[in-house]
Amino acid sequence: MTNASHFSLLVVDDEPDLRTLYELTLLREGYDIETAGSVQDALLHLKDRTYSAVITDMRLPDGTGLDVLRWLEEGGRREKTIVITAYGSAENAVEALKAGAYDYLTKPVDLKQFRAVVASALGRAGSLGAPTVDPASLPSQNAAAPAAAAPRPAVVVAPPPAAPVSRALTRMAGASAAMQQVRSMVDKVARSMAPVLVSGESGTGKELVARAIHEVSVRSGQPFVAVNCSAIPEQLLEAEFFGYRKGAFTGAMEDREGFFQAANSGTLFLDEIGDLPLAMQSKLLRAIQERSVRPVGAVAEVPVNVRLLSATHKDLAAEVQLGQFRQDLYYRLNVIEIRVPPLRERLEDLVAISEHVLERIARDAGVSPAPRLTRDALVHLERYPFPGNVRELENLLHRAVALSGGGPIDVYDLGLPESVFTDSAAQELDLITGNTDDDALQAARQLVPMAPIEEPLPDDLETHLDAVERDILVRALERHRFNRTAAGASLGLSLRQMRYRMARLGVNVGGDGFDRE
Repeated sequence: MTNASHFSLLVVDDEPDLRTLYELTLLREGYDIETAGSVQDALLHLKDRTYSAVITDMRLPDGTGLDVLRWLEEGGRREKTIVITAYGSAENAVEALKAGAYDYLTKPVDLKQFRAVVASALGRAGSLGAPTVDPASLPSQNAAAPAAAAPRPAVVVAPPPAAPVSRALTRMAGASAAMQQVRSMVDKVARSMAPVLVSGESGTGKELVARAIHEVSVRSGQPFVAVNCSAIPEQLLEAEFFGYRKGAFTGAMEDREGFFQAANSGTLFLDEIGDLPLAMQSKLLRAIQERSVRPVGAVAEVPVNVRLLSATHKDLAAEVQLGQFRQDLYYRLNVIEIRVPPLRERLEDLVAISEHVLERIARDAGVSPAPRLTRDALVHLERYPFPGNVRELENLLHRAVALSGGGPIDVYDLGLPESVFTDSAAQELDLITGNTDDDALQAARQLVPMAPIEEPLPDDLETHLDAVERDILVRALERHRFNRTAAGASLGLSLRQMRYRMARLGVNVGGDGFDRE
Protein backbone atom coordinates (compact mmCIF):
# COMPACT_ATOMS: atom_id res chain seq x y z
CA MET A 1 0.00 0.00 0.00
CA THR A 2 1.32 3.45 -0.84
CA ASN A 3 1.78 6.04 1.88
CA ALA A 4 -1.59 7.71 2.55
CA SER A 5 -0.58 10.00 5.39
CA HIS A 6 -0.53 13.05 3.13
CA PHE A 7 -4.24 12.59 2.30
CA SER A 8 -6.61 14.44 4.64
CA LEU A 9 -10.32 13.62 4.71
CA LEU A 10 -13.35 15.28 6.26
CA VAL A 11 -16.19 12.92 7.25
CA VAL A 12 -19.61 14.55 7.79
CA ASP A 13 -22.38 12.51 9.45
CA ASP A 14 -24.79 13.27 12.28
CA GLU A 15 -24.78 9.69 13.63
CA PRO A 16 -21.82 9.29 16.05
CA ASP A 17 -21.62 5.51 15.60
CA LEU A 18 -21.41 5.74 11.79
CA ARG A 19 -18.98 8.63 12.02
CA THR A 20 -16.74 6.55 14.25
CA LEU A 21 -17.02 3.54 11.93
CA TYR A 22 -16.00 5.59 8.89
CA GLU A 23 -13.19 7.22 10.84
CA LEU A 24 -11.71 3.93 12.07
CA THR A 25 -11.98 2.36 8.61
CA LEU A 26 -10.11 5.23 6.98
CA LEU A 27 -7.53 5.58 9.78
CA ARG A 28 -6.53 1.97 9.10
CA GLU A 29 -5.81 3.00 5.51
CA GLY A 30 -3.40 5.65 6.75
CA TYR A 31 -5.48 8.76 6.08
CA ASP A 32 -5.59 11.89 8.24
CA ILE A 33 -9.24 12.15 9.37
CA GLU A 34 -11.39 14.93 10.79
CA THR A 35 -15.12 14.65 11.43
CA ALA A 36 -18.17 16.92 11.59
CA GLY A 37 -21.78 16.33 12.62
CA SER A 38 -23.63 19.04 10.68
CA VAL A 39 -23.41 21.34 7.66
CA GLN A 40 -22.30 24.31 9.76
CA ASP A 41 -19.68 22.23 11.56
CA ALA A 42 -18.39 20.98 8.22
CA LEU A 43 -18.17 24.51 6.79
CA LEU A 44 -16.19 25.66 9.83
CA HIS A 45 -13.66 22.91 9.17
CA LEU A 46 -13.53 23.74 5.46
CA LYS A 47 -12.93 27.44 6.14
CA ASP A 48 -9.92 26.60 8.30
CA ARG A 49 -8.15 24.20 5.90
CA THR A 50 -8.38 22.29 2.66
CA TYR A 51 -8.85 18.55 2.38
CA SER A 52 -8.12 15.89 -0.18
CA ALA A 53 -11.74 14.73 -0.10
CA VAL A 54 -15.02 15.25 1.75
CA ILE A 55 -17.33 12.35 2.62
CA THR A 56 -20.80 13.53 3.62
CA ASP A 57 -24.13 12.00 4.44
CA MET A 58 -27.04 13.33 2.39
CA ARG A 59 -29.33 14.05 5.37
CA LEU A 60 -27.92 16.30 8.09
CA PRO A 61 -29.65 18.10 10.97
CA ASP A 62 -29.28 21.60 9.49
CA GLY A 63 -29.35 20.82 5.78
CA THR A 64 -28.10 18.25 3.30
CA GLY A 65 -24.86 17.08 1.82
CA LEU A 66 -25.78 19.08 -1.27
CA ASP A 67 -25.30 22.27 0.77
CA VAL A 68 -21.70 21.24 1.37
CA LEU A 69 -21.24 20.46 -2.34
CA ARG A 70 -22.64 23.81 -3.40
CA TRP A 71 -20.39 25.67 -0.94
CA LEU A 72 -17.34 23.90 -2.34
CA GLU A 73 -18.44 24.57 -5.92
CA GLU A 74 -19.09 28.27 -5.30
CA GLY A 75 -15.70 28.63 -3.67
CA GLY A 76 -13.89 26.90 -6.51
CA ARG A 77 -12.56 24.29 -4.11
CA ARG A 78 -10.81 21.19 -5.46
CA GLU A 79 -11.90 18.63 -2.84
CA LYS A 80 -13.44 15.48 -4.29
CA THR A 81 -16.82 14.81 -2.68
CA ILE A 82 -18.45 11.46 -1.94
CA VAL A 83 -22.12 11.48 -0.90
CA ILE A 84 -23.79 8.75 1.16
CA THR A 85 -27.49 8.33 0.43
CA ALA A 86 -30.30 6.16 1.76
CA TYR A 87 -30.76 2.79 0.10
CA GLY A 88 -32.82 2.95 -3.06
CA SER A 89 -32.74 6.75 -3.21
CA ALA A 90 -31.71 6.97 -6.86
CA GLU A 91 -33.04 10.51 -7.17
CA ASN A 92 -30.72 11.76 -4.42
CA ALA A 93 -27.76 9.99 -6.00
CA VAL A 94 -28.42 11.55 -9.38
CA GLU A 95 -28.95 14.97 -7.80
CA ALA A 96 -25.65 14.68 -5.95
CA LEU A 97 -23.76 13.77 -9.11
CA LYS A 98 -25.32 16.68 -10.96
CA ALA A 99 -24.20 18.94 -8.12
CA GLY A 100 -20.59 17.83 -8.66
CA ALA A 101 -20.11 14.80 -6.41
CA TYR A 102 -17.34 12.45 -7.49
CA ASP A 103 -19.32 9.34 -6.59
CA TYR A 104 -22.00 8.12 -4.24
CA LEU A 105 -22.58 5.24 -1.81
CA THR A 106 -25.84 3.81 -0.53
CA LYS A 107 -26.65 2.71 3.01
CA PRO A 108 -25.87 0.29 4.49
CA VAL A 109 -22.35 1.08 3.30
CA ASP A 110 -20.17 -1.85 2.27
CA LEU A 111 -16.81 -1.03 3.87
CA LYS A 112 -14.77 -2.68 1.11
CA GLN A 113 -16.60 -0.63 -1.48
CA PHE A 114 -16.25 2.40 0.79
CA ARG A 115 -12.46 2.06 0.84
CA ALA A 116 -12.34 1.52 -2.91
CA VAL A 117 -14.44 4.60 -3.67
CA VAL A 118 -12.27 6.77 -1.42
CA ALA A 119 -9.11 5.36 -3.02
CA SER A 120 -10.47 6.12 -6.47
CA ALA A 121 -11.35 9.70 -5.51
CA LEU A 122 -7.81 10.21 -4.25
CA GLY A 123 -6.22 8.66 -7.29
CA ARG A 124 -4.88 5.73 -5.26
CA ALA A 125 -6.61 3.10 -7.37
CA GLY A 126 -3.35 1.38 -8.14
CA SER A 127 -2.75 0.51 -4.50
CA LEU A 128 -6.24 -0.09 -3.23
CA GLY A 129 -7.91 -1.68 -6.21
CA ALA A 130 -9.33 -0.23 -9.38
CA PRO A 131 -11.04 3.14 -9.38
CA THR A 132 -14.75 3.12 -8.83
CA VAL A 133 -17.41 4.66 -10.87
CA ASP A 134 -20.60 6.47 -11.50
CA PRO A 135 -24.12 5.17 -10.95
CA ALA A 136 -24.13 4.26 -14.57
CA SER A 137 -20.73 2.85 -14.17
CA LEU A 138 -20.94 -0.14 -11.92
CA PRO A 139 -18.19 0.28 -9.30
CA SER A 140 -16.86 -2.81 -7.61
CA GLN A 141 -18.42 -4.18 -4.46
CA ASN A 142 -15.00 -5.63 -3.67
CA ALA A 143 -11.92 -3.73 -2.66
CA ALA A 144 -9.66 -6.33 -4.20
CA ALA A 145 -9.59 -5.56 -7.90
CA PRO A 146 -9.37 -8.42 -10.41
CA ALA A 147 -5.87 -9.48 -11.28
CA ALA A 148 -6.41 -8.39 -14.87
CA ALA A 149 -5.94 -4.76 -13.89
CA ALA A 150 -2.25 -3.94 -13.49
CA PRO A 151 -1.43 -1.64 -10.54
CA ARG A 152 -0.79 1.98 -11.38
CA PRO A 153 1.31 4.47 -9.44
CA ALA A 154 -0.54 6.85 -7.16
CA VAL A 155 -1.42 10.26 -8.53
CA VAL A 156 -2.07 13.54 -6.78
CA VAL A 157 -5.60 14.62 -6.01
CA ALA A 158 -5.57 17.67 -8.26
CA PRO A 159 -3.58 17.08 -11.48
CA PRO A 160 -1.31 20.01 -12.32
CA PRO A 161 -2.40 22.34 -15.13
CA ALA A 162 0.61 21.26 -17.19
CA ALA A 163 -0.58 17.65 -17.43
CA PRO A 164 -0.29 16.12 -20.90
CA VAL A 165 -3.22 16.88 -23.19
CA SER A 166 -5.39 13.93 -24.17
CA ARG A 167 -4.72 12.63 -27.68
CA ALA A 168 -8.47 12.42 -28.17
CA LEU A 169 -8.81 16.08 -27.18
CA THR A 170 -6.18 17.12 -29.73
CA ARG A 171 -8.12 15.26 -32.42
CA MET A 172 -11.18 17.40 -31.65
CA ALA A 173 -10.07 20.16 -34.01
CA GLY A 174 -11.71 23.55 -34.11
CA ALA A 175 -11.89 26.72 -32.02
CA SER A 176 -15.59 27.49 -32.39
CA ALA A 177 -17.62 28.33 -29.29
CA ALA A 178 -19.50 25.04 -29.64
CA MET A 179 -16.31 22.96 -29.55
CA GLN A 180 -14.84 24.98 -26.71
CA GLN A 181 -17.94 24.17 -24.70
CA VAL A 182 -17.58 20.47 -25.51
CA ARG A 183 -13.93 20.49 -24.37
CA SER A 184 -14.91 22.31 -21.17
CA MET A 185 -17.60 19.72 -20.43
CA VAL A 186 -15.14 16.87 -21.08
CA ASP A 187 -12.70 18.36 -18.61
CA LYS A 188 -15.41 18.79 -15.96
CA VAL A 189 -17.05 15.38 -16.21
CA ALA A 190 -13.69 13.59 -16.31
CA ARG A 191 -13.04 14.72 -12.73
CA SER A 192 -16.03 12.79 -11.38
CA MET A 193 -17.68 9.47 -12.00
CA ALA A 194 -21.04 10.98 -13.01
CA PRO A 195 -22.73 9.12 -15.89
CA VAL A 196 -22.48 10.93 -19.23
CA LEU A 197 -24.72 10.65 -22.28
CA VAL A 198 -23.06 11.92 -25.46
CA SER A 199 -25.69 12.94 -28.00
CA GLY A 200 -25.36 14.10 -31.57
CA GLU A 201 -25.96 13.19 -35.18
CA SER A 202 -24.13 10.30 -36.81
CA GLY A 203 -20.58 11.20 -37.76
CA THR A 204 -20.13 14.10 -35.32
CA GLY A 205 -17.44 12.36 -33.26
CA LYS A 206 -19.31 11.04 -30.22
CA GLU A 207 -16.81 8.22 -29.65
CA LEU A 208 -13.97 10.75 -29.80
CA VAL A 209 -15.64 12.68 -26.97
CA ALA A 210 -16.04 9.48 -24.94
CA ARG A 211 -12.37 8.59 -25.46
CA ALA A 212 -11.38 12.08 -24.36
CA ILE A 213 -13.37 11.68 -21.12
CA HIS A 214 -11.60 8.38 -20.47
CA GLU A 215 -8.13 9.71 -21.27
CA VAL A 216 -8.53 12.79 -19.05
CA SER A 217 -9.89 10.75 -16.11
CA VAL A 218 -8.01 8.74 -13.51
CA ARG A 219 -8.86 5.61 -15.52
CA SER A 220 -6.73 6.67 -18.48
CA GLY A 221 -4.26 3.83 -17.93
CA GLN A 222 -7.01 1.20 -17.90
CA PRO A 223 -9.02 -0.40 -20.75
CA PHE A 224 -11.41 1.57 -22.94
CA VAL A 225 -13.93 -0.80 -24.53
CA ALA A 226 -16.20 0.63 -27.23
CA VAL A 227 -19.33 -1.30 -28.22
CA ASN A 228 -21.74 -0.55 -31.06
CA CYS A 229 -25.06 -1.70 -29.60
CA SER A 230 -26.81 -1.64 -32.98
CA ALA A 231 -24.32 -4.09 -34.50
CA ILE A 232 -24.97 -7.00 -32.09
CA PRO A 233 -27.78 -9.49 -32.84
CA GLU A 234 -30.46 -9.32 -30.15
CA GLN A 235 -30.10 -12.99 -29.19
CA LEU A 236 -26.39 -12.47 -28.43
CA LEU A 237 -26.63 -9.27 -26.44
CA GLU A 238 -26.69 -10.78 -22.95
CA ALA A 239 -23.78 -13.12 -23.64
CA GLU A 240 -21.73 -10.36 -25.26
CA PHE A 241 -22.38 -7.87 -22.47
CA PHE A 242 -22.12 -10.13 -19.41
CA GLY A 243 -20.17 -13.16 -20.68
CA TYR A 244 -21.12 -16.80 -20.26
CA ARG A 245 -20.06 -20.03 -18.59
CA LYS A 246 -18.99 -23.23 -20.29
CA GLY A 247 -22.00 -25.30 -21.27
CA ALA A 248 -24.47 -22.43 -20.90
CA PHE A 249 -25.68 -23.06 -24.45
CA THR A 250 -24.73 -25.00 -27.54
CA GLY A 251 -21.30 -23.89 -28.65
CA ALA A 252 -20.23 -22.54 -25.26
CA MET A 253 -17.09 -24.65 -25.04
CA GLU A 254 -15.36 -22.52 -22.40
CA ASP A 255 -15.93 -19.61 -20.05
CA ARG A 256 -15.87 -16.24 -21.76
CA GLU A 257 -15.85 -12.73 -20.38
CA GLY A 258 -18.26 -10.09 -21.63
CA PHE A 259 -17.79 -6.42 -22.35
CA PHE A 260 -18.22 -5.46 -18.71
CA GLN A 261 -15.51 -7.82 -17.53
CA ALA A 262 -13.19 -6.77 -20.37
CA ALA A 263 -13.57 -3.13 -19.30
CA ASN A 264 -13.11 -3.89 -15.60
CA SER A 265 -11.26 -1.03 -13.85
CA GLY A 266 -11.63 1.04 -17.04
CA THR A 267 -14.38 2.54 -19.19
CA LEU A 268 -17.15 0.88 -21.19
CA PHE A 269 -18.56 3.01 -23.99
CA LEU A 270 -21.96 1.94 -25.32
CA ASP A 271 -22.49 3.63 -28.66
CA GLU A 272 -26.01 3.90 -30.11
CA ILE A 273 -27.52 2.82 -26.83
CA GLY A 274 -30.91 3.93 -28.11
CA ASP A 275 -30.95 0.83 -30.33
CA LEU A 276 -30.93 -1.60 -27.38
CA PRO A 277 -34.15 -3.64 -27.19
CA LEU A 278 -36.31 -3.17 -24.09
CA ALA A 279 -35.48 -6.60 -22.66
CA MET A 280 -31.77 -5.80 -22.68
CA GLN A 281 -32.42 -2.34 -21.28
CA SER A 282 -33.88 -3.85 -18.12
CA LYS A 283 -30.85 -6.13 -17.68
CA LEU A 284 -28.51 -3.20 -18.19
CA LEU A 285 -30.43 -1.18 -15.60
CA ARG A 286 -30.00 -3.94 -13.04
CA ALA A 287 -26.28 -4.11 -13.74
CA ILE A 288 -26.07 -0.36 -13.17
CA GLN A 289 -28.02 -0.50 -9.92
CA GLU A 290 -26.30 -3.58 -8.48
CA ARG A 291 -22.84 -2.76 -9.88
CA SER A 292 -22.44 -6.40 -10.82
CA VAL A 293 -23.31 -8.74 -13.68
CA ARG A 294 -24.36 -12.37 -13.94
CA PRO A 295 -22.81 -14.27 -16.85
CA VAL A 296 -25.14 -16.49 -18.84
CA GLY A 297 -25.19 -19.89 -17.17
CA ALA A 298 -23.76 -18.63 -13.87
CA VAL A 299 -25.54 -18.76 -10.52
CA ALA A 300 -23.84 -15.86 -8.74
CA GLU A 301 -23.32 -12.30 -9.85
CA VAL A 302 -19.81 -10.99 -10.44
CA PRO A 303 -18.87 -7.51 -9.12
CA VAL A 304 -17.60 -5.23 -11.86
CA ASN A 305 -15.87 -1.89 -11.71
CA VAL A 306 -16.31 0.07 -14.91
CA ARG A 307 -17.26 3.59 -15.82
CA LEU A 308 -20.15 3.52 -18.26
CA LEU A 309 -20.40 6.16 -20.97
CA SER A 310 -23.15 6.06 -23.58
CA ALA A 311 -23.99 7.78 -26.84
CA THR A 312 -26.90 8.02 -29.23
CA HIS A 313 -28.03 9.86 -32.34
CA LYS A 314 -31.65 9.48 -31.26
CA ASP A 315 -33.78 11.77 -29.10
CA LEU A 316 -34.02 9.47 -26.09
CA ALA A 317 -36.58 11.70 -24.36
CA ALA A 318 -38.87 11.23 -27.36
CA GLU A 319 -38.10 7.50 -27.35
CA VAL A 320 -39.19 7.37 -23.71
CA GLN A 321 -42.50 9.03 -24.60
CA LEU A 322 -43.01 6.47 -27.38
CA GLY A 323 -42.30 3.58 -25.01
CA GLN A 324 -39.17 2.58 -26.93
CA PHE A 325 -36.73 3.37 -24.11
CA ARG A 326 -37.04 2.82 -20.37
CA GLN A 327 -37.53 6.02 -18.44
CA ASP A 328 -35.62 4.79 -15.38
CA LEU A 329 -32.64 3.80 -17.52
CA TYR A 330 -32.76 7.16 -19.32
CA TYR A 331 -32.54 9.05 -16.03
CA ARG A 332 -29.65 6.85 -14.90
CA LEU A 333 -27.67 7.48 -18.08
CA ASN A 334 -28.52 11.14 -18.62
CA VAL A 335 -27.16 12.70 -15.45
CA ILE A 336 -24.88 14.85 -17.60
CA GLU A 337 -25.41 15.27 -21.34
CA ILE A 338 -22.78 16.45 -23.80
CA ARG A 339 -24.20 17.47 -27.14
CA VAL A 340 -21.75 17.26 -30.02
CA PRO A 341 -22.77 19.89 -32.60
CA PRO A 342 -23.17 18.92 -36.27
CA LEU A 343 -20.56 20.23 -38.67
CA ARG A 344 -22.98 22.67 -40.31
CA GLU A 345 -23.29 24.48 -36.96
CA ARG A 346 -19.54 25.05 -36.70
CA LEU A 347 -18.40 25.71 -40.25
CA GLU A 348 -15.80 28.11 -38.86
CA ASP A 349 -13.92 24.95 -37.81
CA LEU A 350 -13.94 23.55 -41.35
CA VAL A 351 -10.46 24.77 -42.28
CA ALA A 352 -8.90 23.48 -39.04
CA ILE A 353 -10.65 20.11 -39.32
CA SER A 354 -9.68 19.71 -42.98
CA GLU A 355 -6.03 20.54 -42.31
CA HIS A 356 -5.97 18.15 -39.36
CA VAL A 357 -7.50 15.32 -41.40
CA LEU A 358 -5.21 15.92 -44.38
CA GLU A 359 -2.15 15.88 -42.14
CA ARG A 360 -3.29 12.57 -40.65
CA ILE A 361 -3.95 11.09 -44.10
CA ALA A 362 -0.52 12.20 -45.30
CA ARG A 363 1.17 10.88 -42.18
CA ASP A 364 -0.50 7.49 -42.53
CA ALA A 365 0.49 7.35 -46.19
CA GLY A 366 4.05 8.52 -45.52
CA VAL A 367 3.54 11.60 -47.69
CA SER A 368 5.16 14.97 -47.00
CA PRO A 369 4.08 17.72 -47.14
CA ALA A 370 0.38 17.15 -46.61
CA PRO A 371 -1.88 18.24 -49.51
CA ARG A 372 -3.76 21.50 -49.17
CA LEU A 373 -7.20 22.64 -50.28
CA THR A 374 -7.51 25.41 -52.84
CA ARG A 375 -9.64 28.47 -52.13
CA ASP A 376 -12.31 27.21 -54.54
CA ALA A 377 -12.43 23.88 -52.72
CA LEU A 378 -12.84 25.57 -49.33
CA VAL A 379 -15.57 27.88 -50.67
CA HIS A 380 -17.52 24.90 -51.98
CA LEU A 381 -17.02 22.90 -48.78
CA GLU A 382 -18.45 25.79 -46.77
CA ARG A 383 -21.63 25.69 -48.88
CA TYR A 384 -22.18 21.97 -48.35
CA PRO A 385 -24.55 20.95 -45.48
CA PHE A 386 -22.60 17.76 -44.62
CA PRO A 387 -25.41 15.38 -43.64
CA GLY A 388 -22.72 12.86 -42.66
CA ASN A 389 -20.83 15.46 -40.59
CA VAL A 390 -17.11 15.02 -39.82
CA ARG A 391 -17.13 11.37 -40.90
CA GLU A 392 -18.40 12.40 -44.33
CA LEU A 393 -15.75 15.13 -44.55
CA GLU A 394 -13.01 12.62 -43.72
CA ASN A 395 -14.22 10.20 -46.39
CA LEU A 396 -14.50 13.03 -48.90
CA LEU A 397 -10.93 14.17 -48.19
CA HIS A 398 -9.59 10.60 -48.45
CA ARG A 399 -11.14 10.38 -51.91
CA ALA A 400 -9.86 13.82 -52.89
CA VAL A 401 -6.29 12.98 -51.88
CA ALA A 402 -6.41 9.88 -54.04
CA LEU A 403 -7.77 11.81 -57.06
CA SER A 404 -5.54 14.87 -56.73
CA GLY A 405 -2.38 12.87 -57.45
CA GLY A 406 -0.41 14.60 -54.71
CA GLY A 407 -1.14 18.17 -55.84
CA PRO A 408 -3.44 20.78 -54.34
CA ILE A 409 -7.00 19.54 -53.84
CA ASP A 410 -9.36 21.48 -56.08
CA VAL A 411 -13.15 21.54 -56.17
CA TYR A 412 -13.17 18.92 -58.95
CA ASP A 413 -11.45 16.41 -56.65
CA LEU A 414 -14.13 16.73 -53.98
CA GLY A 415 -17.00 15.18 -55.92
CA LEU A 416 -19.60 17.43 -54.28
CA PRO A 417 -23.09 17.52 -55.80
CA GLU A 418 -23.83 20.43 -58.14
CA SER A 419 -26.64 21.65 -55.87
CA VAL A 420 -24.06 23.30 -53.59
CA PHE A 421 -22.64 25.52 -56.31
CA THR A 422 -24.32 28.82 -55.47
CA ASP A 423 -22.52 31.98 -54.49
CA SER A 424 -22.11 35.67 -55.13
CA ALA A 425 -21.28 37.19 -58.52
CA ALA A 426 -17.67 37.83 -57.59
CA GLN A 427 -17.11 34.22 -56.53
CA GLU A 428 -18.76 32.88 -59.66
CA LEU A 429 -16.60 35.09 -61.87
CA ASP A 430 -13.60 33.99 -59.86
CA LEU A 431 -14.45 30.38 -60.72
CA ILE A 432 -14.56 31.21 -64.45
CA THR A 433 -10.82 31.82 -64.56
CA GLY A 434 -9.81 29.26 -61.96
CA ASN A 435 -7.72 31.98 -60.28
CA THR A 436 -8.11 33.96 -57.07
CA ASP A 437 -5.84 36.97 -57.43
CA ASP A 438 -7.29 40.43 -58.10
CA ASP A 439 -5.78 40.81 -61.58
CA ALA A 440 -7.28 37.53 -62.76
CA LEU A 441 -10.61 38.48 -61.22
CA GLN A 442 -10.62 41.80 -63.04
CA ALA A 443 -9.70 40.06 -66.31
CA ALA A 444 -12.61 37.65 -65.80
CA ARG A 445 -14.99 40.53 -65.24
CA GLN A 446 -13.87 42.11 -68.49
CA LEU A 447 -14.94 38.93 -70.28
CA VAL A 448 -18.53 39.54 -69.17
CA PRO A 449 -20.41 41.86 -71.61
CA MET A 450 -21.17 45.10 -69.83
CA ALA A 451 -24.90 45.77 -69.69
CA PRO A 452 -26.25 49.25 -70.36
CA ILE A 453 -26.78 51.23 -67.21
CA GLU A 454 -30.49 51.59 -67.87
CA GLU A 455 -30.94 47.82 -68.21
CA PRO A 456 -32.73 46.36 -65.18
CA LEU A 457 -30.88 44.07 -62.81
CA PRO A 458 -31.43 40.31 -63.31
CA ASP A 459 -34.16 38.71 -61.24
CA ASP A 460 -32.08 35.54 -60.71
CA LEU A 461 -28.40 36.34 -60.34
CA GLU A 462 -27.30 32.70 -60.31
CA THR A 463 -29.11 31.92 -63.55
CA HIS A 464 -27.81 35.12 -65.13
CA LEU A 465 -24.20 34.32 -64.23
CA ASP A 466 -24.56 30.76 -65.46
CA ALA A 467 -25.81 32.12 -68.80
CA VAL A 468 -22.87 34.53 -69.00
CA GLU A 469 -20.36 31.80 -68.24
CA ARG A 470 -22.03 29.41 -70.68
CA ASP A 471 -21.86 32.06 -73.44
CA ILE A 472 -18.16 32.65 -72.76
CA LEU A 473 -17.38 28.94 -72.92
CA VAL A 474 -19.31 28.43 -76.17
CA ARG A 475 -17.64 31.43 -77.87
CA ALA A 476 -14.19 30.27 -76.75
CA LEU A 477 -14.89 26.76 -78.09
CA GLU A 478 -16.11 28.12 -81.41
CA ARG A 479 -13.07 30.39 -81.72
CA HIS A 480 -10.72 27.43 -81.22
CA ARG A 481 -12.64 24.99 -83.46
CA PHE A 482 -14.09 23.11 -80.46
CA ASN A 483 -10.68 22.18 -79.08
CA ARG A 484 -11.29 22.17 -75.33
CA THR A 485 -7.62 22.36 -74.39
CA ALA A 486 -7.02 25.47 -76.48
CA ALA A 487 -10.32 27.08 -75.52
CA GLY A 488 -9.63 26.50 -71.85
CA ALA A 489 -6.07 27.84 -72.15
CA SER A 490 -7.43 31.04 -73.68
CA LEU A 491 -9.52 31.53 -70.53
CA GLY A 492 -6.76 30.51 -68.13
CA LEU A 493 -8.37 27.11 -67.48
CA SER A 494 -6.83 23.66 -67.52
CA LEU A 495 -8.50 20.89 -69.53
CA ARG A 496 -9.78 19.46 -66.26
CA GLN A 497 -11.37 22.77 -65.27
CA MET A 498 -12.83 23.19 -68.74
CA ARG A 499 -14.45 19.76 -68.62
CA TYR A 500 -15.91 20.50 -65.22
CA ARG A 501 -17.50 23.79 -66.26
CA MET A 502 -18.89 22.32 -69.46
CA ALA A 503 -20.46 19.46 -67.51
CA ARG A 504 -21.90 21.77 -64.86
CA LEU A 505 -23.43 24.17 -67.35
CA GLY A 506 -24.58 21.54 -69.83
CA VAL A 507 -22.34 22.80 -72.67
CA ASN A 508 -22.36 20.03 -75.28
CA VAL A 509 -20.93 21.20 -78.59
CA GLY A 510 -18.92 18.11 -79.41
CA GLY A 511 -19.70 14.94 -81.30
CA ASP A 512 -18.79 13.64 -84.75
CA GLY A 513 -15.18 14.59 -84.43
CA PHE A 514 -15.69 18.18 -83.31
CA ASP A 515 -15.31 17.56 -79.57
CA ARG A 516 -11.52 17.36 -79.47
CA GLU A 517 -9.00 17.62 -76.65
